[in-house]
Amino acid sequence: MSALANRFSYRGLRKLDGNRVLNEIEMSEVAPSIFATTAHESRSERYSYIPTIEVLRGLQSEGFQPFMVCQSTSRVPGKSEFTKHMIRMRHPDRIGHGGAPELILLNSHDGTSAYQMLAGWWEFVCQNGLMVGTTYQDIRVRHSGKAVEDVVNGAHEVLRTLQVVGESRDNMRQIGVTPDMQRAFARAALELRYDNDENGNSKSPIEPERLLTVHTAEESRDFNTLWRTFNVVQGNAVKGGLRGRTADNRRTRTREVTGIDQANKLNRALWTLAEEMQNILRRAA
Repeated sequence: MSALANRFSYRGLRKLDGNRVLNEIEMSEVAPSIFATTAHESRSERYSYIPTIEVLRGLQSEGFQPFMVCQSTSRVPGKSEFTKHMIRMRHPDRIGHGGAPELILLNSHDGTSAYQMLAGWWEFVCQNGLMVGTTYQDIRVRHSGKAVEDVVNGAHEVLRTLQVVGESRDNMRQIGVTPDMQRAFARAALELRYDNDENGNSKSPIEPERLLTVHTAEESRDFNTLWRTFNVVQGNAVKGGLRGRTADNRRTRTREVTGIDQANKLNRALWTLAEEMQNILRRAA
């Protein structure tokens, strides 16, 4: 395995990512369901199989290349060849200073999810994969009817949104935020990340300020902007590893969000939160 890629298996998820294009052999070792040639045997004849690998190769012909793949595992014998998987793709010609827009593919061949195509952004400084919220295209295709044709049409719709994603990111980089605004953003992120107990108190083992922890000089360089605040909070919330204490005062560390659905939900909610704050601050200026 190249030093430029990171591979791990953790809590029902296998993942491979890096800062280079992944080849099909590497992807098949981590996410074999991408290459499934049929649907799982549990699916009926009405289930329309959407071949992920064909969609991926079609997007590669448009210049997009896979930089990250992950797949859920299954305890059911033989089902891991068909479970939910995700691919994040970037276009080398669109990689600019600090980051790049992404196409995100989600699919399964066992009936656990519809086919989805989303827009995203990869931030190189923090190595964060940011997934945009509901204000942009979220193409969902049911495994029925003219599924493959709908996937192709949906791909073009998402491609048209990538420029808007970059513009939103640039706008956030120009908006300053105060320490109180940063703490409010971090507090909202913890509410999204952790449930409350029966008394309405957060189960979070850390205070909001911990989500504002910077890890590199690059992160602290423009930390008083909305974009960097969002980027740092998102990275800490998803990656975990922050020291804290449990409700009974035992030392602990926050856990990484590894589930595909959980990570996507949190990512998109944080993007929506950042965009709403952007809109409020622009109106107030």
